[in-house]
Amino acid sequence: MHRLAEEYPDVAYEDVLVDNAAMQLVRDPGQFDVVVTENMFGDILSDEASMITGSIGLLPSASIGDTAPGLYEPIHGSAPDIAGQDKANPIATILSVAMMFRYSFDLPNEARAIETAVDAVLNEGWRTADIAKPGETAVGTLKMGELIREKL
Repeated sequence: MHRLAEEYPDVAYEDVLVDNAAMQLVRDPGQFDVVVTENMFGDILSDEASMITGSIGLLPSASIGDTAPGLYEPIHGSAPDIAGQDKANPIATILSVAMMFRYSFDLPNEARAIETAVDAVLNEGWRTADIAKPGETAVGTLKMGELIREKL
């Protein structure tokens, strides 16, 4: 990362120890645009960050290397405990596709279209059970996916 930081002097770069990063995420999450770490610390920090957004079902993630196109997935993985029950929030998976379009396929317009569709559905008040407030009607995985697809 130090070499890359030198190649891109216009990009702010800072080394942060994982315990301090965890504290900073809680204190001021907006200070982070991108966090680069190894897998275990990334898993811990992404789980923590997901609770700031309100659900583990909202955060996309990527494991990107120098030579491969990358692996994109929601931070919650495949959620096998609720697989096939129409309970999982699909937003993190959908936003992971937006990241893939942007970072591996160099398709920023398509990525932005996906992000805009997700924002529009959330702004209309649609929620899955994990992010619904008490008394709000929640939709399932399939319906949320359909609503986002319609906005595309």
